[in-house]
Amino acid sequence: MKKLMILGAGIYQVPLIKKAREMGLFTIVVSYPGPYPGFALGDECLYLDTTDGSAVLDAARKLGIDGICTTGTDVAVSTIGLVAESLGLRGIPHEAALLATDKLRMKEAFQKNGVTSAPFLKVSSFEEAKDAFLKLSKPVMVKAVDSSGSRGVSKVSTLSELSGAYQASAEVSRQPYVILEEFVDGTEIGVDGFVENGSVVLLLPHQKFVLTSGATSLPAGHAFPYPASERVLASIGHEIRKAVSALCLDNCAFNADVMICGETPFLLEMGGRAGATGIPELVSLYCGFDFYQKMIENALGETPDFACGTPKPCMSRLLFSPVDGTITRIDSSVIRKLRNEGADFSLDYGEGDPVSKVRNGTDRIGQVILPSSSEPEMNALMKRLYAAVFVDGISLWERWEVCHETV
Repeated sequence: MKKLMILGAGIYQVPLIKKAREMGLFTIVVSYPGPYPGFALGDECLYLDTTDGSAVLDAARKLGIDGICTTGTDVAVSTIGLVAESLGLRGIPHEAALLATDKLRMKEAFQKNGVTSAPFLKVSSFEEAKDAFLKLSKPVMVKAVDSSGSRGVSKVSTLSELSGAYQASAEVSRQPYVILEEFVDGTEIGVDGFVENGSVVLLLPHQKFVLTSGATSLPAGHAFPYPASERVLASIGHEIRKAVSALCLDNCAFNADVMICGETPFLLEMGGRAGATGIPELVSLYCGFDFYQKMIENALGETPDFACGTPKPCMSRLLFSPVDGTITRIDSSVIRKLRNEGADFSLDYGEGDPVSKVRNGTDRIGQVILPSSSEPEMNALMKRLYAAVFVDGISLWERWEVCHETV
């Protein structure tokens, strides 16, 4: 039986672990200790920090693994690069993993290789941040360089807002610096795909739903496909291929954030792994193959076939809470009725579980997948779900209405 090491035991890694088990693989789930649902699914669990490359490499060597992978998180990608390269396994090159998980090095690589991206400056102190703010066009984005899920990312328009934004970025980063980047105004989209033997073999631009929480905008869902002219789609493909080359990505999934300004795509970020927010499920539904399975096949040294069937429009949305609190009730009759109607959704928490006010993408409390491009249909489904979940005695639908947020 082949052994697959999966880094991360969180909600976004659960479908990957389940698929590996379905494929008859021995799964080794690695994460630092915590109440993560993936631990209950693995054949073997290792309680290690997934950013500790040396410790994970030692464990992988001792266990004789046949492959290593993750999905939906950046923090483990550099370790995957190290382990794959050290053990001769198929996966993202280590140098590429380092470039793709440090936004400063990423932006420098984009700049060096002519990738269209926003001007930026590195800062290592608040005084440097003030100087950079004055030099750059406003507003600016203040970003932690090694986080995902929009953690430590804020939009700043005035000098008075800078201190809190800088502190928020510095607190979540393991690096002694952050970046300030000029804000690019346009339509933000996502682009997911796969690089195989040096070539982009899958490239899927898609719409992005964004939720604003304070000074942070975070992905709240996606819709396939992205409706654009052939000219714009060709420009997106051109910039994506330049970015893949700049970061030396290979034999891995990629996930990019792109801002479309007029007909010009600006690369904001690119990761060397599949996106979160239901993206693997949407890729699978849209293309007609199981994207988790393709990622696993790649990790095991195979050459997956990414030929797509007839595209099927689809979308996803995440559920969030606008307040900290405890789930006091879930209306089981509504949940049962929605499931009987064929709704594809999951709730990450149950009655009695605490939930956090939405601050970044990791604060999700559930996920909805809809095999349709109808936003009104999705909105109606979301309303019914939010009305069925009660936090401290009040439905999330009522709480969102009080907060005047769009759900």
